Amino acid sequence: MEPGSMENLSIVYQSSDFLVVNKHWDLRIDSKTWRETLTLQKQLRHRFPELADPDTCYGFRFCHQLDFSTSGALCVALNKAAAGSAYRCFKERRVTKAYLALVRGHVQEHQTTISYAIGRNSTEGRTHTMCIEGTQGMQAGAGAACTPAAETAPAQAGCENPKPSLTELVVLEHGLYAGDPVSKVLLKPLTGRTHQLRVHCSALGHPVVGDLTYGQATGPEDQPFRMMLHAFYLRIPTRAECVEACTPDPFLPALDACWSPHTLVQPLDQLVQALRAAPDPDPTEGEPGPAAPPPEPGRPPPETQAQRASCLQWLSEWTLEPDN
Repeated sequence: MEPGSMENLSIVYQSSDFLVVNKHWDLRIDSKTWRETLTLQKQLRHRFPELADPDTCYGFRFCHQLDFSTSGALCVALNKAAAGSAYRCFKERRVTKAYLALVRGHVQEHQTTISYAIGRNSTEGRTHTMCIEGTQGMQAGAGAACTPAAETAPAQAGCENPKPSLTELVVLEHGLYAGDPVSKVLLKPLTGRTHQLRVHCSALGHPVVGDLTYGQATGPEDQPFRMMLHAFYLRIPTRAECVEACTPDPFLPALDACWSPHTLVQPLDQLVQALRAAPDPDPTEGEPGPAAPPPEPGRPPPETQAQRASCLQWLSEWTLEPDN
């Protein structure tokens, strides 16, 4: 996939209520700074000026976030009702997401569930990052930000408010990237913590290739052209429609000559079939998102006045903080 430009926005799903785009790597979703010459919001406004909503500052309502460095499927709601229905699916944990990644080293367990709790790193110089429970305090500028302490040690001051986090990992291939051993994996987050997949892979001892925040420190000559994490599959089962999209696999030797797979562990097409055939998760009360959901007709509103105000603000404009 070429670097992002104003003209090459890729659409993988479109209806009257939703768009799913294949976001480029190293691209912000939106930005309040004039320095950003290209953002996803600007691409959308250029491609679909008639779909831009004048009631919002940025013109479009993004249903979820992707890190600046992460490529892949990102859903955009085209009206308030669609945004509310998508939000409800995320809150009830009924959304299915799967990512592709190249990670350092050969992962020996072909299928595993990573269950490290994740919190914000309070270490000076690292406050923009996340870490796993038990992470020791580290000096600013350290490489990996999520090395666990001994199992018997209490949670250190370096990790604030850690919350349970689950990621399923399936190994697809073993091979080499620029001569170093790597594994191609499918990652399925079962919770939605900030930087969850990158933190979990790093904690497992297999950081994402090209992850300069949680990965291994290397020289400039060893750094790949992008972080090798891609949002591959997305399903949002709203009441009106099931938004489902599968993006092209960017981690192929034909697209990146540095990637040389040599051992097939699990065919990706079989996993895609399993993802498509899997039933949607039962509605469960997840942790609150950007705001409380709007009250349903005939049901007394459970939220406080402050929560209701926050909800209305979210429905009118869901803006995202830039990834640092």
